[in-house]
Amino acid sequence: MSCPICHKDSDPKYRPFCSRRCADVDLGRWLTGGYAIPAEAAQPGEDSDDIAPPRH
Repeated sequence: MSCPICHKDSDPKYRPFCSRRCADVDLGRWLTGGYAIPAEAAQPGEDSDDIAPPRH
């Protein structure tokens, strides 16, 4: 497995990263919003509470 940040071989101690530095770079991206799941903005007047829960 290669490091998702620099693509070097990963180190079991920092898995899936190769070093503490790459692990910290990844953490920094999470904390600053560098990673985000794209979503559509809610339409005016649309309320997320109006969505029915899934039926099982």
